[in-house]
Amino acid sequence: MRAFIQLTHFGWEQALSCLFPVVIFSALAITQFIPLPFLPRYDWLLIICLLMQWWMLRSGLETKDELKVITLFHLIGLALEIFKVHMGSWSYPEEGYFKIFGVPLYSGFMYASVASYLCQAWRRIKVELVKWPPFFIVVPLAAAIYLNFFTHHFLIDIRWWLSALVLIVFCRSWVLYEVNGTRYRMPLALSFVLIGFFIWIAENIATFFGAWQYPNQTDTWSLVHLGKVSSWLLLVIVSFLIVATLKLTKGKNATKGNVH
Repeated sequence: MRAFIQLTHFGWEQALSCLFPVVIFSALAITQFIPLPFLPRYDWLLIICLLMQWWMLRSGLETKDELKVITLFHLIGLALEIFKVHMGSWSYPEEGYFKIFGVPLYSGFMYASVASYLCQAWRRIKVELVKWPPFFIVVPLAAAIYLNFFTHHFLIDIRWWLSALVLIVFCRSWVLYEVNGTRYRMPLALSFVLIGFFIWIAENIATFFGAWQYPNQTDTWSLVHLGKVSSWLLLVIVSFLIVATLKLTKGKNATKGNVH
């Protein structure tokens, strides 16, 4: 019973942390079956995302610092989307006024929602990192993972080498979190895998509701290849490394301010 209660509390905190992604998925589902007037569907999705972002900031669910992080992820995601669509990895076949090189602007919010989840969960379950690697290792690793999403179209794909490097770099790292007053810990590498797997599930839901299309989904929807988990795993790692670096940097600056 104790384990069930703790799991329920943990699930509730995770659900609250996923508020932004839930709104995006709900909007995808609603606009798929109930066409909205005046504007194309992609543009309505952009408006809904902007309104949700404004409400989260206005209500205090999101801080200004978290908004900066989420905006950074929107830009990072949008750049990746533009490149991938140009290379034919996937497409956005519907019409939209707010498109850049065939990519609707709302697509960046799908990446931003991952950052939103990480920021919300970090605060709600009081995340602490144990034996976090040095800054000069984390930053180049995150940059290499992100750049590989681009370069593997022209050069050798090194995602598995990068995955192995992540395991080596973070083999001694743990994440501490709190559920209903009790502290728990988990290997950081395991948390990467779990988040990546659940995002893969979310990706299947998103493509089912027409958020975007892979080439094999043009005629009819089919399950996203399980190999995509590795891509999402690496993207989650990039997201986590950026959020963690910013959080730790801010924490150190706050500590120095208190000392002085």
